[in-house]
Amino acid sequence: MKKGRRAGEKLRAGRMDLNDYLDQMRQMKDMGGMQEMLAMMPGLSGKQMGNLKVDERALSRTEAIILSMTLKERSSPEIISYSRKKRIAAGCGLKIEDVNRLLKQFDQMQTLIKQFSGPAGKKLQRKGKFPFPM
Repeated sequence: MKKGRRAGEKLRAGRMDLNDYLDQMRQMKDMGGMQEMLAMMPGLSGKQMGNLKVDERALSRTEAIILSMTLKERSSPEIISYSRKKRIAAGCGLKIEDVNRLLKQFDQMQTLIKQFSGPAGKKLQRKGKFPFPM
């Protein structure tokens, strides 16, 4: 419970790092993975999901990339240079493009979180258009 509260505080403050991202991924895996979580979402029946398939291996690859990073790289992803990306890719057995993709996704997520935790996100929450409290 404390871990979840701390993660929520970090999320609201916009201080989430790759360690937090890894923790969230592991929690999702423990709950049955993305496919199971999507099936539990209100309003999403099997028909509405259609042929939507979630590649669970992608979560494993992401986890491998993050685990190939040093603690300093996980807490400050902006320091990851080309040579570090090369080492990380070699460490997890994937390509540099995969490392780049993860870093870009993480950056996009950070941007989105900052948008929704700012004044515009609070306005959407008051209007009931953004269902997740920040």
